[in-house]
Amino acid sequence: MVQRIAYLDCHAGIGGEMFLAALIDSGLSSDVLLSPLADLPVEGWSINTGTLFDKGVRGTSFQIGQNKQKQPSRRLSDITALLQASSLSAQVQENSLAMFRCLAKAEAYMQGIRLDEVRFKGADFLRMLISFVGAAVGIETLGITQLYASPLPLTGGYTEVAQGLIPAPVTLEILRQAAAPWRPCAVNEELVTPIGAAILATLARFETPPMLIEQVGYGFGAKQLPWPDCVRLCLGQLQGAAQTVSAEADTDWVTVIESHIDNMSGELLGGLMDRLFGAGALDVSYTPIQMKKNRPATLLTVISSPEQGDALAMILLRETSTLGVRIQQMQRLKAQRAQQQIETALGPMLVKVKRLGERVISVSPEYEECQRVAKQHALPLAEVYEVARDAARSLII
Repeated sequence: MVQRIAYLDCHAGIGGEMFLAALIDSGLSSDVLLSPLADLPVEGWSINTGTLFDKGVRGTSFQIGQNKQKQPSRRLSDITALLQASSLSAQVQENSLAMFRCLAKAEAYMQGIRLDEVRFKGADFLRMLISFVGAAVGIETLGITQLYASPLPLTGGYTEVAQGLIPAPVTLEILRQAAAPWRPCAVNEELVTPIGAAILATLARFETPPMLIEQVGYGFGAKQLPWPDCVRLCLGQLQGAAQTVSAEADTDWVTVIESHIDNMSGELLGGLMDRLFGAGALDVSYTPIQMKKNRPATLLTVISSPEQGDALAMILLRETSTLGVRIQQMQRLKAQRAQQQIETALGPMLVKVKRLGERVISVSPEYEECQRVAKQHALPLAEVYEVARDAARSLII
């Protein structure tokens, strides 16, 4: 199966409306984009799209309008309930919530409050909802399996708020957590918005992929710059060996939580691992490290689904000695795995089969199954492993 990828050239920065405009200019129907948005139980907004020319570049503009209807402020729990009650696909819901959560985490950090205390004001919420859901719908509709992005323009700009002109700290915090690369830019304007930053931090990898470009779209902003104020979206396929790898493997998104711990006993750490697995962690690991003053310590790493990340992070804050945790969203490239029953000299046994596409890469005996057979036949566990391995070799192509 051909994997479609996209690359964002953010030479002029990025905002939510610029990204949606680039999706439309790349072939996404505005009706397809607006239909799921119109089904959401939120009113008071409108959309205007059009064609723009700027310094020799033709592209699309996308503007979100809002009437004077008062909108309530919303917390993450409200947004979660709203999206889960919608008819949006599971993947669109997951990606939209992940973008809201990414922005909320940065807001909570900058304001010094808990994540569940972050409130999105009505006007801001509408713009975020349309941008995040629109981005998720567009990526799903265009069949984009991986989004890549260029380094971002680091400016000396400021953003205007009620208190006056201040730097845009939320944008920088979002992209700091995502380890986004920057390049110098002399323009004294804020070119990357918090919404644009959340889209990139959640959905994109900051790499330049080897790709065959099939289509290019331009999404315009409203600034007057020395260059066209647009983001360029390139759609295509991975080139050469990279295409083969992506076509054979599966991808998904996970939350990775890390913390350094230097004053908990081994017994407590062992109990913590059981607690985290019981709460839904996909994986938990401990790595020996050295901290300041040559203190031995432990790097705790927890991998979870995006939905479970916040709850697991709170377990670490409540039940360990750590004062803080680091949280980031990562995409995984995965081989397909499945259990399969095979016939062996000791009877039928379950084994774990690893595949890339249709090709079997390896087959491994299951520990619990080998234990069962070893007890049944009063044989050493190592001997049962060898029997299972010999029988499984016929599955490897």
